[in-house]
Amino acid sequence: MSNKSHFNSAHMTMNQLKKKGIVHSSAVAGINVPYTVHGIFIRDAVDFLKALPDSSVQLILIDPPYNLDLDIWDSFHNYIDWAKGWLDEIYRVLSDSGNCVIFGGFQYQDLKKGDLLEILHYTRHKTPLRFVNLVIWYYKNGMSAHRFFANRHEEAVWLSKTNKYYFDLDSVRVPFDDATKELYKKDKRLNPESVNKGKNPTNVWEIGRLNGNSKERVGHPTQKPVELIRRFVRALSFEGSIVLDFFAGSGTTGRVCIEERRHSLLVDSDSKLCDYLGKHIRQIESSNLSLPKYRLIKDAQIDTVLKEITLVNRQSS
Repeated sequence: MSNKSHFNSAHMTMNQLKKKGIVHSSAVAGINVPYTVHGIFIRDAVDFLKALPDSSVQLILIDPPYNLDLDIWDSFHNYIDWAKGWLDEIYRVLSDSGNCVIFGGFQYQDLKKGDLLEILHYTRHKTPLRFVNLVIWYYKNGMSAHRFFANRHEEAVWLSKTNKYYFDLDSVRVPFDDATKELYKKDKRLNPESVNKGKNPTNVWEIGRLNGNSKERVGHPTQKPVELIRRFVRALSFEGSIVLDFFAGSGTTGRVCIEERRHSLLVDSDSKLCDYLGKHIRQIESSNLSLPKYRLIKDAQIDTVLKEITLVNRQSS
């Protein structure tokens, strides 16, 4: 059977634009900022979102509780009633080119409802958000099982505000090895420029989970790997834009935003967020890697942080 994407009008339009050297209307040029600003807020997520201005965020990247009863913060009798408090605010605070990524999993067989399937159903039927992709995070290590096939993946839903969402595929392409590159260049059906850039990573990403003694560990029980977060930040936001994580937990999103020259708003109800982010920064410094210039602002008013971001972006070259 032919690939369904071969008959996708939007896909064909993108190919025509590339052939003609025309930039898609969703394209955005990154801003070379002198430093990035990172606001840290120990607050309730919904209260914070309600205080954010309309269309103020480029990327929302969140790893909410999965309702697995890992702790008091991960147990909800009615998960979707809790989740809709923040789901209802996402569309409003995203910019027109904005994206939203929500991590989760499909795990419940009994009457206790509450997983990514419920969130996806709610966003599709109760919000104007657009579904773009389901990304599968595949890993080889995990718990064994005897009454079902052992899980080796989690999911992340990618949503957008409009059909003019920002997406930078080239920033996350996977390079071909030299032998493969030379072989593909002999195929006249393939564009040599695309071959040089590398391959589309597809929507299945093989990135290892963090084991107990991983050097990346900062102490948070559900910490995601840096490279998993980095791929989303690079592909769905641009330099000088604002990334919001209102379940900031381990602080990984903040670390990646500092490294990738994005501003960030990090929100969590647990004050350990500051310590976790500090550990991330010390990890980079101890690896003899230099960080781009950045400023952390803790427990300030939202308007104060947003004003500084605006001033910094105006100073960009």
